[in-house]
Formats: sequence, C-alpha cells, structure tokens
Amino acid sequence: MAAYNSDRRPSSNPPVIANFDSSHLTISAGVAIFHLATLRVVVCYHSTERYWFLPKGRRDAGEDSGTGAEREGFEESGYRNRLLPIPIRHRQPQAHNPSTTASPFVTEPVWTQLMPVSRSAQYILFWYIAETVPPELETCLTQWTEAKDGAYQVPTPFPGDVTLQERIALEQEGYEPVRHRNTGVNEEEALYESYLLPVEEAVGKLRGTVMADVVRKGWEAICVRKGMEEKGPDAA
Repeated sequence: MAAYNSDRRPSSNPPVIANFDSSHLTISAGVAIFHLATLRVVVCYHSTERYWFLPKGRRDAGEDSGTGAEREGFEESGYRNRLLPIPIRHRQPQAHNPSTTASPFVTEPVWTQLMPVSRSAQYILFWYIAETVPPELETCLTQWTEAKDGAYQVPTPFPGDVTLQERIALEQEGYEPVRHRNTGVNEEEALYESYLLPVEEAVGKLRGTVMADVVRKGWEAICVRKGMEEKGPDAA
C-alpha cells in the first residue's frame, strides 16, 4: 500500500460556542468505505444532478453515530461496511482500564462539519472510515436480513486481533465486494449510483470538498496502520 500524495488540504475552522435545543439540531454521519485488497474506495454519483459524493445521512433516534454511518453507507451505496480502526490524532480520552493496553487504532470521526439547515436549525455531520465487509460476514448479513424481512443488520466490528494483511487474506484473489441494489429508502436515494474507484481518482471526483480529504486522511491512516503492523507489536 502506497500512501497517497495529496495536494492542498482543507483546514479546521476556529472553535465556536453555540447552543442548540434538540428540536433545532440534526445529527448525521457519513463514511468513506475502502476495499483494502484493491486499494479502492466507494464514491456515489447523483444520476440527475450530476455530482459525486460520499454516502451520508441522518442517524436514527437512539442510534450511535458510527452505526448510523455504516447504515447510511449501505443504504446510499449498496455496499455493506463496518468501521475500520485506524491511527489518527484525536482528543478523546482512553477508557480507564489499567489491566489492558490501549490500542493505537480508533474508530473516531476523521472530520466533523457544521452546516445550517435553515435559519433556526443546525446540521452536524461526522465523517468515519470503514471497509467493505469480508465475504463470510457478507453472507451472514444477507441471511440475517432475509430472516428479518429485509431489516438492516448491524455488522460485527472489525476484530481487535486481526491485522490488515490478515483481513485482506480472507478474500480470494479477484473477489469483488457485493453491491446490493435498491437499498435506498426514498425516491431521492433511488437516483444514486455508486462505484469503487482508485483512491486518487476518487479524490479527483470529490476535489474542492471536505469529502476529498476524508478519503485522503482515511487512506493515509490505513497505510500508516499497515506499516505499524509490519514492524511488529512494539510499533503498534
């Protein structure tokens, strides 16, 4: 895996103070879904308005943001996915557990955006990094979905004791992740198309948006994780 050489990157805005009542706030989540074995990422395309984007949407009431990102990724792109633990800088504390060593890999958002929905409503969007699910899990999720009359099934998390190379080895050479049809939940989402594109091409399609840097930051972190794993547990 070669790291992607990026061009000009977006920068974070200064911190702000703002307060929103629950009736004036929408919490959403989006995801960049990577197929590790072929160095590609899922990008969506609006077939009538003709623009490229990463899948995203509002989380359901009571749903964790990360789980919402996985679900929205599936509904808008058709690819089953699960969050991928990666080494990124963040400001969240580690859980207090003196008996275990904290993993350097986390599933925290890589970008967060604040956007107004209207003059009185705020939209907050968390961007996550995920991977297409392995073939065995894909089969299980499909069977569970059929048994539950089509209800969305949350995938099991990425195992903490599995390296990226071991994960890639779960797929036979030439395996193509399954793209499910008609996973959108409304007429608008029925207009979405989705493609697995090489990282550099995907960044080009998303150029000028934070979404391009979600892909870049995710891919760079994947490359860093693989390098750490190759050096052994002391590096990781």
